Amino acid sequence: MLVRPQRKHGPKAEMNVVPYIDVMLVLLVIFMVTAPMLVQGVKIELPKVAAEALPAENERQILTLSVKADGSFYWNLGPELDVEQQTDSAVDLEEMRAKVAAIIAARGDTQVYVRADEAADYGRVVAGIAELQRGGVVDLGLITEAPAETGRP
Repeated sequence: MLVRPQRKHGPKAEMNVVPYIDVMLVLLVIFMVTAPMLVQGVKIELPKVAAEALPAENERQILTLSVKADGSFYWNLGPELDVEQQTDSAVDLEEMRAKVAAIIAARGDTQVYVRADEAADYGRVVAGIAELQRGGVVDLGLITEAPAETGRP
């Protein structure tokens, strides 16, 4: 009579996940390194003032006009306020007014927000607002950043 030796351990029904964890960690490092490179935008130093946020209406399109320190203009057109993207740009007031007037003529309920670099010439900002009014803009808001906490009581 033959007796089979008994195994101390039976077959395991477990999955070895160590290689999957290694791959996941490599992908995490790749995403962490490449994510900061994907951020695009134009750096503007906004003036710091205390102001309340304006209520947003979801069905309106929003045009965010930015005035850079060198006096040039760029803007973003979309369903929400976005200061990082750029749809179009203009170097002078007449070009900006013509392009924005075409947008306003296409859709009259467009909300326009103006933001300007802290170093931008005040006269250039006011001239831009005047050109927006001449282009048919009736609903205008200004964008600022909240001041940094100074720790004073």
